[in-house]
Amino acid sequence: MIPDVFFEITLIFALTILICGIIKMLKQPLIIGYIISGIIAGPFFLSLTNSIDTLSIFASMGIAFLLFLVGLNLNPKTIKEIGKISIITGVGQVLFTSILGFIICQLLGFSIIESVYISIALTFSSTIIIMKLLSDKKDLETLYGKISIGFLIVQDFIVIFILMFLTQNLEGGNIGETILYSIAKGIGIFFVLGAIAWWIIPKITNFIAKSQEYLLLFSIGWCLIISSIFHMFNFSIEAGALIAGMMLSFSPYHYEISSRVRPLRDFLIVLFFILLGSQMVFGDIFNQIPIIIILSVLILVGNPLIVIILMGWFGYTKRNGFKAGLTVAQISEFSLILITVGIKLEHLTIEILSLVTIVGIITITGSTYLILYSDKIYPYLSGFLSLFERKGKKIDEHKYQKENSYTIVLFGYNRIGFDVLKALKKINDKVLVVDYDPNIILQLYNEGIDSRYGDANDVELIQELNLHNSKMVISTIPDLETNIILLRQIKLKKKRPMFLSVATQFEDALELYKSGADYVIMPYFLGGTKVSSMIEKYKFSTKEFTKEKSEHIQYLKKRQKECKDPDLKY
Repeated sequence: MIPDVFFEITLIFALTILICGIIKMLKQPLIIGYIISGIIAGPFFLSLTNSIDTLSIFASMGIAFLLFLVGLNLNPKTIKEIGKISIITGVGQVLFTSILGFIICQLLGFSIIESVYISIALTFSSTIIIMKLLSDKKDLETLYGKISIGFLIVQDFIVIFILMFLTQNLEGGNIGETILYSIAKGIGIFFVLGAIAWWIIPKITNFIAKSQEYLLLFSIGWCLIISSIFHMFNFSIEAGALIAGMMLSFSPYHYEISSRVRPLRDFLIVLFFILLGSQMVFGDIFNQIPIIIILSVLILVGNPLIVIILMGWFGYTKRNGFKAGLTVAQISEFSLILITVGIKLEHLTIEILSLVTIVGIITITGSTYLILYSDKIYPYLSGFLSLFERKGKKIDEHKYQKENSYTIVLFGYNRIGFDVLKALKKINDKVLVVDYDPNIILQLYNEGIDSRYGDANDVELIQELNLHNSKMVISTIPDLETNIILLRQIKLKKKRPMFLSVATQFEDALELYKSGADYVIMPYFLGGTKVSSMIEKYKFSTKEFTKEKSEHIQYLKKRQKECKDPDLKY
């Protein structure tokens, strides 16, 4: 006989698969599908969530493993890499949003404790969702992408301390002394666990990693043990899981651990969000619509505006400020976790969870579309955004060019542009390279190559480059929409330069030719042609293939040395 809870979870997952299929077609994060599935499976509709105690255990473990994996990517060494602006915007946005949110919540009639929880919950943005969206857009290596991930990491560190101190017993006695005692206790735990992470964990995992199965077992056990230790010291289990992950981030095998634990995390976290959706209360929801709208506008408009103002004040361009700002236009899974912890501590009611969850659905949906279509939205807001841009030279312009116009302009260096540039320099000295990775631009500058930081989607940049004086424009960016934008701008010129671009699909190549491209490079087919000619020329000559192999190895070593991107794809 199938246990009731097994059958119940089966039905819930069947429903979730259907709902998430629709969400996927709408290009939305699946977290929205999980919550909606929970609402439908809950008591207001299908009443499938009857085994609440069992589901709650799974959900709690899901939160723990979610935070454990976040911790795996929060190596403190990354603080050196994210830069001053990430720390300023991360802390600044949290402070401004929490203060403004608290004032708004007080004006809306919430109690002080409710206002504190809600205002703090509104400050955090989802690192997981943003990293997925930026990865899909191939913007992780852009300047705004790096800054965004940087201040999201700063927010995650802030979450650590909030979760650590949230469960402290502040009733009775002197609150100030209790807080100081908690801080001292927390610092002590950090030092002890930090020493273990730095000196012992790498040696342990070096031994354990010989067996991938044992590595998985150790990782799960480590997460549960550290979480339990934190619980014993009256800190939250969630904070313990996060610290457990951070400790293992020092291990050279943290990528393997992450890939092994992720499927378990994904299964359990689905149940957390489904349970969260099933617990939502809709009795007074219509009376709360004005509150939901106000809080959603604060996040969708207020949060990005804070980042735009801060980045503009510190000398960044309005474009980077705008695109970075959109990454904080939603609340995080941490926001919902924070509210659920508040309910466990009896600081909040279930109605607050329903309110924040609906705000979460609205803002995650809205910000997803804003981020995906930011390049199309930006031109309409460019004039208004000039209000927040400081006059004079910008920190992120990175212009290392001697001329006002160039015979050849190459968009994208760190793909096949490396080889193209070598050929271009042989036929013409007036070559300008445009790339969205500031590290690449600095590298080219040190090599004496004229270069400029910029995004090929930026129409203002394209217009500023004086392409009408160029004889050839080459794009090594394998994105159809980006190349179409470049082509349209080139067609506006009376004296039209030749346009060469890259495509990875037959349909994209034909579309580019239809739009007026002079030649479309297809890297996969070029590689096949090269191998075919080698086989035809050398037949079964081991000597000739060994010679080609030696030359190829030398080329790859040189390319690897000059290329800063370990995940380079053509």
